[in-house]
Amino acid sequence: MAHINRKFIDKHWLVSIIRGVLAATFGIVTLFGAMRDWELLVSVMAVFLLCMGIIDSASALYASVKKHGWINSIFDAAVDVIAALFLLFFAQNNLLASLIIISAYTFVSGVIDIFHGFLSTVDPTDRFIRVITGILGCVMGLVILNAGDLEITTFIRFFGAYMLIVSVTSMIYGVHNRAQNIEDKVARKESAKKGAAKKASAKKSPAKTPKKK
Repeated sequence: MAHINRKFIDKHWLVSIIRGVLAATFGIVTLFGAMRDWELLVSVMAVFLLCMGIIDSASALYASVKKHGWINSIFDAAVDVIAALFLLFFAQNNLLASLIIISAYTFVSGVIDIFHGFLSTVDPTDRFIRVITGILGCVMGLVILNAGDLEITTFIRFFGAYMLIVSVTSMIYGVHNRAQNIEDKVARKESAKKGAAKKASAKKSPAKTPKKK
């Protein structure tokens, strides 16, 4: 059974699956869609990030009600929402500003994934997924920043490719944690049964007092 730091691992497995589906949808639209207007693509990206932020905010609320901690979800939600607001209200249809915001968002998301990969769990699969995703995010952030000299929408396509990677790792992470939850429940039930059996056995056979000579 994996040892979990509840301050950081607080997301329901379904949150990872939903994030994966959203990321896959956005990645497919940007990579294979017919949109060529970069202003429209940036607007779609901002809406996508807002949706991701809303999902993580809901996850943080759920975790706080369950008293599991909510730091991880709050970090993710804050980064998503801040990036979306900057794209909508501060970039002002400026290509260079949009490029910098998207690059910074990708890089910071990568750093957060690495951070939580090492602090959230000792489970090797979970750690590997988070750390690899984080490293790819940092690399893609730098790649996007240097994509400004290419075709005008290339940096958005790079971001779409990164989102496809995020979608795959998020779904794997969600499915794996679902399997862990099931295993933990089974282990807890077996432990409870063994504890109950020991108590019942102790009641049936009380300790014998030594005979007086």
